[in-house]
Amino acid sequence: MPPQWSSSPPELLLVVDRADGRPLRAQVEHGLRDAIRTGRLQAGERLPSSRELARTLGLSRGLVQDCYAQLQAEGYLVTRPGSATRVAVGAAASPGVTTARTAASRLVADFRWGVPDLGSFPVQDWLWAMREAARAMPTTELDYGEPRGSTVLREVLAGYVRRVRAAAAGPEHIVVCNGYAQGIGLGLRVLAEAGVRTVAFEDPGSPATVGAAATTAGLRAVPVPVDEHGIDVRALAVTDARAVVVTPAHQWPTGVVLAPERRLALIEWARARDAFVIEDDYDAEFRYDREPVGALQGLAPDRVISLGTVSKSLAPALRIGWMVCPPELADALAEQKHRSDRGTPTLDQLALARLIESGRFDRHLRRMRATYAARRTGLLAALAEHAPEVPVTGLAAGFHAVAHLPAGADEQRVVTAARERSVGLYGMSTCRASRATTPAQLVLGFGNVGERAITEGIAAVGHLLTGRP
Repeated sequence: MPPQWSSSPPELLLVVDRADGRPLRAQVEHGLRDAIRTGRLQAGERLPSSRELARTLGLSRGLVQDCYAQLQAEGYLVTRPGSATRVAVGAAASPGVTTARTAASRLVADFRWGVPDLGSFPVQDWLWAMREAARAMPTTELDYGEPRGSTVLREVLAGYVRRVRAAAAGPEHIVVCNGYAQGIGLGLRVLAEAGVRTVAFEDPGSPATVGAAATTAGLRAVPVPVDEHGIDVRALAVTDARAVVVTPAHQWPTGVVLAPERRLALIEWARARDAFVIEDDYDAEFRYDREPVGALQGLAPDRVISLGTVSKSLAPALRIGWMVCPPELADALAEQKHRSDRGTPTLDQLALARLIESGRFDRHLRRMRATYAARRTGLLAALAEHAPEVPVTGLAAGFHAVAHLPAGADEQRVVTAARERSVGLYGMSTCRASRATTPAQLVLGFGNVGERAITEGIAAVGHLLTGRP
């Protein structure tokens, strides 16, 4: 789509060389033709007026008018009385690249994990918050600002995580970051500078994300098994790790909650080893049939870096997250953030603060809990009808579940066969450090799948899940 310019004339980069032997008119005509043929100027795009282009190039207006007339005669430009000169349809080069979205086949249902309901993003509330933030923002906020992030947002976040997650947080110990990936990267780099050499992570978990961040920080990453009570702290203790990444409130991807005795054991391990726990509090806002579980950070604020984001509660595209830091690491994390990118966009931070302060954020979360609960119910009903032999776990919170395929099932074959039936399924093997495909399990994300699509998708692949012909 060509740019829609305001009443101000658009700028156009053309070069004329008075030392060149060619006439100036020929140079201008060649420059315009080349810009149109190569796609620099797209069909329907507006050109500067002849007066403006002549002023920019230091030429006579008559010469530019003659160039426009010639290119109009050749079919490159169109001019209508009272309207700007524009590139003719069909004159510009056709785009040679198609987007992945248009190239991808349409799926009946895509059970991709980690994605919230993008269609439910509160657009009007966000626009209101942006307007309110911009209206009240002092001009000093347009500078680079505090490396920790906006003071306003950090104060609001401190109150929010204390109220909702039972965290022990003050604004001076919060560093705003651009989502989870940057947060874990900053955390591991600071720990590496403090002498940590090995970081552990849950298995199954997020081996790719943690592994990439560890490699960048110069650390070795080691997997530690997870069972029905969460991470195995005894197995962790026999490694040389002095940092561990965990998802205690709703383990990714199994969905288990870190048992109380494991929580205490993990904190004891951190204190005895002079180690730190990086807590990924990724979807704790969404729980259904269990009591709320507070953040691990509230039990040991001197040993836990707690990461939170709005990627699951609002949308990944916002790229806003925060780290609740141990006091001794707060300055180093802020400095690392400053070195990394000079800060997260301030207006977005102020808008999020306004959204939370106004109560609109809580209202959105209540609405989404009801939406995800209905989808969870729909998923269970569809599986009960079309694949009753398949157990499902991990549904007490969040918006994904784990389907346990029958013994002997080929996980990858099920995934491939489902794609042939226009259903996106994803195996647990991606979440395992070894990439093992046994036991065969599927991680079913239902955050961005409507109830009707859930029903139709499971109906289409139910026989694949059970191994029936």
